Amino acid sequence: MIFSVVLFGLSLLLLAATILGKVPLHDWWVRACEFPRVQILSLALLCAVLTWFSNGTWQLPTLLLCVAVVLVQGWHILPWTPLYPVQMQKAQQGDGDHCITLLISNVLTPNHQSESLISQILEHQPDVILTLESDDWWQEKLDAALETDWPNTVKIPQDNLYGMHLYSRLPLHDVKVKRLIQDDIPSIHGRFELKNGKKIRFHAVHPRPPAPNESESTLWRDAELLLVSRQIAEHDGPTLLFGDLNDVAWSRTTRMFCRVSGMLDLRRGRGMYSTFNADHWFLRWPLDHIFTSEHFTLGGMQRLKHIGSDHFPIIATLCYRPSRADENDQPEREEGDKEYARDTIQEAKANPEERDD
Repeated sequence: MIFSVVLFGLSLLLLAATILGKVPLHDWWVRACEFPRVQILSLALLCAVLTWFSNGTWQLPTLLLCVAVVLVQGWHILPWTPLYPVQMQKAQQGDGDHCITLLISNVLTPNHQSESLISQILEHQPDVILTLESDDWWQEKLDAALETDWPNTVKIPQDNLYGMHLYSRLPLHDVKVKRLIQDDIPSIHGRFELKNGKKIRFHAVHPRPPAPNESESTLWRDAELLLVSRQIAEHDGPTLLFGDLNDVAWSRTTRMFCRVSGMLDLRRGRGMYSTFNADHWFLRWPLDHIFTSEHFTLGGMQRLKHIGSDHFPIIATLCYRPSRADENDQPEREEGDKEYARDTIQEAKANPEERDD
């Protein structure tokens, strides 16, 4: 009897977390329910199996609750599985000079296993490297290993977990470091010049995460992403956005970012490529992202090995092929998206976050 009641209670909690994930609030504990959809679905499946060992009175209600959770959570994460059609088409052989390979790594400031990351960079030879949470110590190590072969750089060492370093073999143009919503959160904007001479716009971002020790609200993270989405929408040319968004691919904000900007998600139809948390296999979700305009096809994508950080590095090759843009499934803006983005940005700018640090 006790086992049956506990199982029913757990199924109720899973349903409550599922419902909270749909509530349009900015409170961190509400929006945090968007993250563990895979974990909630897995627990609901386990509960459903265990109902066969529960008391007959509680069996059916528990099973129905579990089925409801599985259906809702499964619907949300299905696009980020191989069971769903890809959003970005696969590149063709011979694209060569039309391609750019990006490597992104949140290094975790206290982590000093720099050789683990550098050895993978040297192995994979990306065109562009972006590190996040990199401070002066990391800059010294990265400069010594990378500056000769990746001479075009943007360096923002900070010790508040929001430092950024960009190393590029490709020429950089019109580079600007901006602090879009919060003064202590930098982002990098500019253009890469591909080997074929084509210039492509880029945005490298790392907004603050929703967590009790970071921010009690997602307002400022959401506003930064939506602000960049509006800037991207104003330009028709090829564009990349990459970085640690501190948001999952299936969240309300990230999906709206894609709809407003028209950007493609490399993961859709391929898999989750979860990059966080590298230390706990059951608590992983995709936080590090690369999005592109419809002008690109995907040469390949890979999650790399553990580097001592709580994030895995991720690498992707993108090929500029505007002639195949119609083959990609570009997201379409929904009614109310533009107004919601505008209101969120205005609210964040009117209410700067007060921080003790």
